[in-house]
Amino acid sequence: MRWRTWVFDCDGVLLNSNAIKSEAFYAAALPYGEPAARALMAHNKAHGGVTRQAKFRHFFTDILKRTDFEPDLERAMARFAEHVTQALRDCAEAPGLRDLLSRIKTSGGSSIVVSGGAQSEVRGALEARGLARYFDGIYGNPDDKDTIFVREIAAGRLVTPAVYIGDSSYDHAAAIRAGLDFVFASYWTDFADWRRYCAEHALTTVSQLSQLELYTPGCR
Repeated sequence: MRWRTWVFDCDGVLLNSNAIKSEAFYAAALPYGEPAARALMAHNKAHGGVTRQAKFRHFFTDILKRTDFEPDLERAMARFAEHVTQALRDCAEAPGLRDLLSRIKTSGGSSIVVSGGAQSEVRGALEARGLARYFDGIYGNPDDKDTIFVREIAAGRLVTPAVYIGDSSYDHAAAIRAGLDFVFASYWTDFADWRRYCAEHALTTVSQLSQLELYTPGCR
């Protein structure tokens, strides 16, 4: 496969941060009671790749059944951000990541990040690790993934044929809508039913990032 652009999700693909995000959702929602906090944590695991804004709005409207919640929404998101900022810089990165990114770059391909996480947090975490230099763009919310894909394709920064490496059904659906190939990264996924889903959709899966070297342009 001679993909010209390689697109990576961040949480659960580049970084072992899915558990960190789940814990942060729980901590942010805990002032509203443990049952509500557990419900939000479960919702997060079932909807990987969706922005935190959408998840917290679901929390207040569907779990707490509230209509007037904007000040509380901002406070909950601030607690969430405080919990994850340093943790993102400390968690493990995928083994073989730098070698894969170097191979893509030397073969003439480009790599970008499209994450459901806050763009500033993702950029800060990857810059702190010295990983940002491998990427031609690092994007996240407040834009959702569909918006980012449409924008980057229109701007000529995401050139097809391209592949998105993600770890959720939402990532797969977003890739299909954008006309990208998709590879499911299973090694840190929060998606409990991923085996059935991947079999049903005949998806290529990798249990470690180094397996993607088989698909690097110029490699056989």
